This record gives sequence, C-alpha cells and structure tokens, in this order.
Amino acid sequence: MAENPNQKQIDKLKKQFAKNANDKKGGDPKKPKSPLFGFYWVYIAIFALFIGMQIFSAVSFSAKTSNYQEFEIALELGDVDRVKIINEKKIQVFIKEDALKDSERYEEVRSSNLSKEVNPGPHYIFEMPSQAFEDRIKDYYSMHSGEKQIAVNYETQDNFLGDIISWVLPLVLMIAVWMFLMRRMSGGSPGGGGSQIFNIGKSRAKVFDKDTEVKTTFNEVAGMTGAKEEVLEIVDFLKNPKKYTELGGRIPKGVMLSGAPGTGKTLLAKAVAGEAKVPFFSLSGSDFVEMFVGVGASRVRDLFKQAKEKSPCIIFIDEIDAIGRARGKNNFTGGNDERENTLNQLLT
Repeated sequence: MAENPNQKQIDKLKKQFAKNANDKKGGDPKKPKSPLFGFYWVYIAIFALFIGMQIFSAVSFSAKTSNYQEFEIALELGDVDRVKIINEKKIQVFIKEDALKDSERYEEVRSSNLSKEVNPGPHYIFEMPSQAFEDRIKDYYSMHSGEKQIAVNYETQDNFLGDIISWVLPLVLMIAVWMFLMRRMSGGSPGGGGSQIFNIGKSRAKVFDKDTEVKTTFNEVAGMTGAKEEVLEIVDFLKNPKKYTELGGRIPKGVMLSGAPGTGKTLLAKAVAGEAKVPFFSLSGSDFVEMFVGVGASRVRDLFKQAKEKSPCIIFIDEIDAIGRARGKNNFTGGNDERENTLNQLLT
C-alpha cells in the first residue's frame, strides 16, 4: 500500500496541536509568577487600618448621647460628680463612681462591651451652648439653694487626628481612584502600547521576534502549496536583500493576502516571518482608529518607527478594509474623517 506523502506533515501537525493543548493546560513554565501582594493590597491595608481604628474607638469607653433633661434628673438624684464643657458647646457629664456601681440606672455606661472595668467617664454627652447651659444651671441652683454645686470645667480640644483624616483621607482616595483608572485605561494596550494613558498614540501591534517563543514555519501551514511557492520569493528577499539590489531590482513594499476568514492568511504571514527569521508585527486595522482625533495617524507613525528599528521585518495588518476604503467619500461632513487620515498616513 502506497504511503500518503502528506502523512508525515499531518503527523507533525497532530504533535504540534497536542503540544499546544498541553501548554494551555499546564501554563507557561517560563512565565513569571505574579507577586503575592499586589499594588492594590496597599489600599486594602490602609482601609483595614482605618476600619480597625473606628472599631477600636467604638468598643472603648464611650459616652452615651443624652440631653439636658436627663442630666437634670441625675443632678436631682445627686449622682453627678462634675461637668466638663468642651469648645463651648459639648457638655460631658461624669457620674459618681458609687452611683455607677450601685444604681441600675447607669448600667449601660458602667463599663465597655469588652471590659468589666468601671468606665472613668465621661458617661453622658450632649451639645448645648455653654452660655445657655450656665443660665440653666444658675436657675436650677436658685431653686435648690441647699444643694452643693457641682464643678464645671472648661476645656478647648483640637481634634488633630480627625482633622488629618478629614483632609488627607479624601485626597488619598482621589489619588487611589485616579491611579486605578490610569492602570485600567493603559492595561488594554497590548504589545508596544506603553503603560500610561499618555501613550495612547503608541502602536498597539504585537511583536514576535527572537525573544518570543512563537516560531512558525511553512511546516505548520497545511495545504496552500501555490500560495507558499509565491511567498518563498519574499523570504529570499528578506534573507538576501543585497542579491537583488546589486542587480538593480526593487524589493516589493508589501503583499496583499485576500481570502475568506479562517483560510490561513495570518498563519501564512507568520510563517513567512518565521522562515526569514525576522521580527513580525501583527495588528488589526481597527486598532488604529480611536475616538480621539489624530490617534490613528500617530499609531501608524509609531508602528513604522518600531519597524525601522527592527528592520528587516514584516508588518501584518489584518482586516485592513476597516480603514482602507476609497478616499474622499466623506467630504460632505465638513470635517476630516479619522479613518481617511489614518489611511493617508499609512500610504505616505
């Protein structure tokens, strides 16, 4: 039985497909592992610290919010030890220690949730202008002249930590959101797209060269015998350009590959670059055009700048019809079309 001449090539392709499937399952062993603690862990740690401070302050000895009427009842019972007025508006009430221990009335302010220690105070707090409080205290003692007056102290407090948090925390959050948005906007640019939003005009082409692991040759391209024979001349052009220039020949600037989707145009272009052992730039025609004016032309210039640095090389533009339509069709709009500007720059 005669052996199929294409059997070797078919077997080789099967092995290649099996290897690619195993690589996808096992992952790339050379790919560096992502760090255990990424950039966003810093924000998480700051947020957790802030929440922890709030929880700690909440479970520590705290005063119950009250009003003047409850204060006056405690005053009539003789349970008030002293009063402290903070910043001329915040009234802090301290209950006597024996009243805290003996009376069930003060059970909720006797100790904290986590400790059985007696709460040193303040036990009650309410807001009231200091002058109004003084007037009502005077009226009370004028009606209860036999009672011993409680001590009233005045104090001015600067909430330094609260001021810092109120000013710094919103600023930190704004910076964090800005950095997050910048990372998200720049993260979608593959290849040479850069790492900042200011590099939006950079080329988005994927580069395959000697530093990458993609090594495609004609052996990976099944069929297309006639097409492979035609592009073999291009491989020779790229390998030995002097042989043609010395004879006065002009190396072609490009080749148009046409065909239905899925017929192997991209694979054939990669195979040409692999056979010639030159860098391969791959991108789609839609990668040039953005909502910003001038981005397409800027990306074309950057693409050819990178290609000159790696010449000789191959630039493969898939679906070039996304920008390669007839020029001068949209003059009725009164403005320059971004696709037309990109095409003009590509043809320059």
